[in-house]
Amino acid sequence: MSTSLDTPTTAESPRETPGPDRDLAQLGLAALLVVVGAYTFWEATTLRVGFGDPVGPRVFPYVIGAVTVLLGILLVIATLRGDVPQAEGGEDVDLRHPADWTTVLKLVGVLLFTVLTITFLGWAVSGALLFIGSAWSLGSRTLVRDVIVGFVLSVASWYFFHEGLGVILPAGILDGVL
Repeated sequence: MSTSLDTPTTAESPRETPGPDRDLAQLGLAALLVVVGAYTFWEATTLRVGFGDPVGPRVFPYVIGAVTVLLGILLVIATLRGDVPQAEGGEDVDLRHPADWTTVLKLVGVLLFTVLTITFLGWAVSGALLFIGSAWSLGSRTLVRDVIVGFVLSVASWYFFHEGLGVILPAGILDGVL
């Protein structure tokens, strides 16, 4: 006497083994790396230097371009092999919440204000207002501290660029004072 346990009544389908997970966005990044690296390498060939400088300034773009292309190729291999980067835990970021567009628009407004007023106000004033506005839009409620820190940083950076590096930043309304 045969029982149903001895003979299967339905044919079992073979189990499909899923392929490795592939993050196809990595292929786009790899393509970008290869294109940027190849362009950097090609641009290095257009640099003209004197005959007395055997190493010259072309060495670094050649190395950077070649390494960038190599990293792009390695990323393609890793992606096709199924290597997927580990998702970030986001210790203080809750990815389920949408972006705070109000804060983003405030920051864009502060940056646009800085771009439009830097030649008239100068870096020292405009940079301080950039710091103050950015701190405000990101939630700071200590206006006095933000003003002091903003002006100290902007004036110090103006002097660092102007005197230390020789890069002329606009003085604006403080011309003659700085």
